[in-house]
Amino acid sequence: MQIHVVQPGETFETIAAQYGVSPQFLQNYNQIPNPQQLVVGQSLLIVNPQTTYVVESNDTLEGIAAKTGFRMVELLQRNPQLINRPVLYAGETLVLSFDGQESVPLEVNGYAYPYVSPAVLRTSLPYLTYLTIFGYGFDLEGNLTVIDDEPLIALAQEYETAPMMLLSSVSQEGVFNSYLASRLMQDAALQETVLANVVSVMEEKGYAGLDIDFEYIPPEDREGYIAFVERAVELLNPLGYIVHVDLAPKTSASQAGLLYESHDYAALGAIANQVLVMTYEWGYTYGPPMAVAPLNQVRRVLEYAVTEISPQKIQMGIPNYAYDWILPYERGRAATSIGNMQAIETAVRYGTEILYDTTAETPYFYYTGEEGSAHVVWFEDARSIDAKLELLKELQLGGAGYWNVMRPFTQNWSLLIQKFSVVKRAGSAA
Repeated sequence: MQIHVVQPGETFETIAAQYGVSPQFLQNYNQIPNPQQLVVGQSLLIVNPQTTYVVESNDTLEGIAAKTGFRMVELLQRNPQLINRPVLYAGETLVLSFDGQESVPLEVNGYAYPYVSPAVLRTSLPYLTYLTIFGYGFDLEGNLTVIDDEPLIALAQEYETAPMMLLSSVSQEGVFNSYLASRLMQDAALQETVLANVVSVMEEKGYAGLDIDFEYIPPEDREGYIAFVERAVELLNPLGYIVHVDLAPKTSASQAGLLYESHDYAALGAIANQVLVMTYEWGYTYGPPMAVAPLNQVRRVLEYAVTEISPQKIQMGIPNYAYDWILPYERGRAATSIGNMQAIETAVRYGTEILYDTTAETPYFYYTGEEGSAHVVWFEDARSIDAKLELLKELQLGGAGYWNVMRPFTQNWSLLIQKFSVVKRAGSAA
């Protein structure tokens, strides 16, 4: 596996010839809508098939799986062009394995809202251990909000992906509510009602575990939050459910701020079965332009995290989104959130060169929009994802958590399976 950065004068065909790979393979693994439209500085993932299968007339994916000994989900991982394509073509070549493909086991979690496009969700499900569906809230009587999660649960199970229920203190207005969180932490009876309702939903709908995502908890409720997570584990683990906790990106136990103070890495990490460290949002909607997940900052957080929490419990947070800022930056003016592949399309549209920050290990580019305003876009590509996955391997973390899988990012998933063997937790007919 290699990563090629497009140089002036290069074309899709010359790059494919340089590496001796099929242009079709190159297109499949990089999700390139138009191979004739590349921009300087764009990264391309180069993979070399080791074993292949040529489709015969009347072949089905089920039949090929039976012939080759590969599970259907493995065939989809290696041939992403098939995920949303209902037919096979006689004579086409499918990849069964790659040269240099590694088999390090990794749990991969992806977050999605119920309104995600099923076609987009399918592009990530073969690569996920867990699909965490955002999410359930609660009121002061302990009643849970109702969400339309059953279609996502069924779709996840088709791809051997375990659905995870998410409980948060997000209000009906869609923002984290510190008052609501505080009331829960201070009321043992309310906790029991909420958790009893959680168990009821999990049993009814077939969830595999609970993701607890409480943010902006008042500092005086720190111990109450720890006790709540401990009670959740005490109740759910004996029933066969795992408990997962989302943690703000801290670099020390004493880090100040409402986002950080009640997230006790040592205590919560000891209690929970898994944790997601949310290593993203340095560059954020209302902040100044910068990388969303600069590797130097991600490293600082995770190097602290492994001193407090068993590395195998930790999932590294990885962003599957980008931001487009208007320049000059003005406080209070929101950046536009876009997908990583949409960022490439923007660079192509405006014919601009993609640059790369070697400290943040993140690509970015400038352009001038139709309205005449200057813009800068920071996004993720094969190089930045590769750097993050290498850090994950270096620290021997147990997993990766993608916020979120609402947008396609085939290049990322193609890279992931070169480096890891995705652990699957759910049975499937797919």
